[in-house]
Amino acid sequence: MELFKETKIDFLSKKWLFASVSIILFLIGLGAYFGRGFNYGIDFTGGTIILVKFQDAPDYGKLRDVLESETSSAPTLQSYGPANSNSVQVRLQKALGTGSEYEADKDKLVASLRKEFDPGHVQSAQRDFNNVGESALKTFLLAGDPDGLKAQDKTIQETEDHYAALVTKVLDYRNKTADGLMLSLDDLKSAGASDAVVAALKKEFYTGPFAIKGLESIGAIVGSDLRRRAGLAIGLSLLAMLVYIAFRFKPIYGVAAIIALFHDVAITLGFFALTQKEISLTVIAALLTLVGYSVNDTIVIFDRVRENLRVMRKDSLYDILNKSINQTLSRTILTSGFTFLAAAALFLFGGEVLNGFSFALVVGIILGSYSTIALSSTIVEWWYRKQGAK
Repeated sequence: MELFKETKIDFLSKKWLFASVSIILFLIGLGAYFGRGFNYGIDFTGGTIILVKFQDAPDYGKLRDVLESETSSAPTLQSYGPANSNSVQVRLQKALGTGSEYEADKDKLVASLRKEFDPGHVQSAQRDFNNVGESALKTFLLAGDPDGLKAQDKTIQETEDHYAALVTKVLDYRNKTADGLMLSLDDLKSAGASDAVVAALKKEFYTGPFAIKGLESIGAIVGSDLRRRAGLAIGLSLLAMLVYIAFRFKPIYGVAAIIALFHDVAITLGFFALTQKEISLTVIAALLTLVGYSVNDTIVIFDRVRENLRVMRKDSLYDILNKSINQTLSRTILTSGFTFLAAAALFLFGGEVLNGFSFALVVGIILGSYSTIALSSTIVEWWYRKQGAK
């Protein structure tokens, strides 16, 4: 399938326009990097990320004060998800402990939030159902046996299986259907809980005004090591591609392809600095995907150049490069276009977790298609023209 047949666009004549666009984009990204820096995720900096959902719109000032007094460091607060979800992403510079210390730090954090946002239950014997874990809920139901399975001569294993399945259902309802925050325990009847179970839960639990939906903690040493390894992975991938392309074609072709790849990665990172989107391990995966995707397009054009050099012996390299780009133009636009649509859909509808990953792909696909046409062949033509002049 071809979108364009026998196009005769003189791409190489626009080399200074392409160079100007690339330099401007590179300088904008460089300025953003030195002016604002990268917004590294917890994967690289270490610390703790907490996702908290509130029944009502939270007071960010109070939330910041509570967390700062608890962790002795200024937290970073950011709205998370839809505007009406009342969800906040909290980033702390301090990492929680490990093992039993982790649970203790988490309980201490919940207690601090309760003191500020749920003061009526600070001294209450009831527990917050919105923040209870699977193990605690299962232990409570097994001990109380509200469905009366023991009286029905059920075996211990049957009783455990029954309540384990019930816990899975009610927590799935809380976490997915109620988005982590339930307003009434009566709603659990929709999840398959009996009246007796709901009545027992009401005696022991209540539905609090906030819920910790997610909590992730990474030490600073681990984060620093991951950042080093991420840079090493990108660098080694570029080096490996340079060797492969130089071996398959000629060294200058490999150099041209790597310059184009560096151009794509550098400007994409510049957009991350400009927009302050978080750079995480998933973004590094997207950059590596971009590197492979972009060089594939470049190799397709260079392969066509090699074929045309055999049959167009009397033509100049300038004309051969232009013809090769035009011959592969439909293929470049089709593959890039469909991949871009998939990445754009992921960016628009994929949610917060995949936002950085999809953003890198969207920007990278555009830059990759541009650099394949505008930079790689231009560098090859410039090199041979310079050698010819010598």
